[in-house]
Amino acid sequence: MSDVTQRLEELTLGTRLRLEELIPRESLVDLTASYHELFGVPLKVFDGSGKLLAEAGPAPSLYVWLASLRGARAALEYVVDHVKQLDPGAGDVSYPCVTGASYRVSAIQYEGRRLGRVIFGPYLGAVPAEVPPELLLAEPDLDPARALALLAEMPRAREETITQVVAHLRRGLEIILFSGHKALLTSNMHLASVKESFKELQAKNQSLQEAFDRLKELDRLKSNFLATVSHELRTPLTSIIGYSEMLHEGLAGELTGEQRDFVGTIKEKGEQLLELIKGLLDLSKLESGTMSLRKSELSIAETLNEVGSTLAPAARKKNVALSVQVSAGLPRLWGDAERLRQVFLNLTENALKFTPVGGSVTLSATATELAATATEDEEDDDGAVFFAAKRPALQVRVTDTGIGIPEAERSKVFDAFYQVDGSSTREAGGTGLGLSIVKRLVDGHDGTISIESNEPQGTVFVITLPLQRAGQR
Repeated sequence: MSDVTQRLEELTLGTRLRLEELIPRESLVDLTASYHELFGVPLKVFDGSGKLLAEAGPAPSLYVWLASLRGARAALEYVVDHVKQLDPGAGDVSYPCVTGASYRVSAIQYEGRRLGRVIFGPYLGAVPAEVPPELLLAEPDLDPARALALLAEMPRAREETITQVVAHLRRGLEIILFSGHKALLTSNMHLASVKESFKELQAKNQSLQEAFDRLKELDRLKSNFLATVSHELRTPLTSIIGYSEMLHEGLAGELTGEQRDFVGTIKEKGEQLLELIKGLLDLSKLESGTMSLRKSELSIAETLNEVGSTLAPAARKKNVALSVQVSAGLPRLWGDAERLRQVFLNLTENALKFTPVGGSVTLSATATELAATATEDEEDDDGAVFFAAKRPALQVRVTDTGIGIPEAERSKVFDAFYQVDGSSTREAGGTGLGLSIVKRLVDGHDGTISIESNEPQGTVFVITLPLQRAGQR
């Protein structure tokens, strides 16, 4: 059997159709009960394996009495066994009982497949005038008067009536079986579709996981490569800068004006390259998790004032107003002073770089609150995090009146090596590493960083840092 044929057999159930799969047992019970109520004849429904699925009508009183008599009980058991084994073929067949009653066995078929049988009876066509000889032969000591009285209570139906009932039941079952088969096929097709979709999804997930693992490994190799190369470059570059400084200062002899300019250019470009290498090293350490933060209590006012003092000469040289505005009485912050200084230096340098002559850059700090982040336990606690108290924090804003960052680009500028495309950005230069490092350092302090528009022009970087240590209440 081919795979396609086998699959089709599975979907349509092939020759494995079962009666109780197409008609719920409760429906069969209701159906048999209604037929018994209409015609008064007991009936039973069996599946293809002979399992009783439904029955209606109590055993006649005559049969209850005969079951208490040894000889009659054996004769009845013989009849019942034969009725159960009777093959009605594609139609129905009758079988006589020792009591003079009859059983009618009818096949339940659907699309040429035998699904089960219906057994009507026992029933009498007419009440006999005397006890049947077969019954007296099986039970010689039988009480004839009682037997005749109980025979008169037996369900009665003419053979023509039973034939009509059987035909009516068969047609009704065909309709019900068709509906049940249709519903079952629809359900199986839906389940098959869901299974195929699930298999495809599993395959895609597996493919994505493998691709993710490869990318993760490549990213690790890239970080290791950057760290190694940066470290190896920094050593000779430091020597280049040192010797260029000595040449510039005339330690190896006086230089002409043009020579001093050339050496100054070497020193300047070397320092730029050194800053790039330091950025690469910082990025690789942050990505690998090997950069440790030395946190302690610090004053945000001192940090921001130090940044302002450091960059004041650059601001004056470009004719940009640089100011630091810190609210009085701010609490001390738990963080790494050196790394936070790096964060604000980077943001302020960027602000100065992209602010035209006559513009302004402002560093400000105020007290605020930071929404609590859910721990793993809180996430499992039916949303308890929504009721958690907010954490006290400090908010630092770096505001400039420069070229600004388009709204569509604000979510991308924190990606490593990403630069906003535009002539102004290209003119200002840069490696695209600074904001990525800033973002990771802020994350390392359990803080947040976002970008706002400074209407009508410019940009505002908003950094929010919690006052307390992570997990501290």
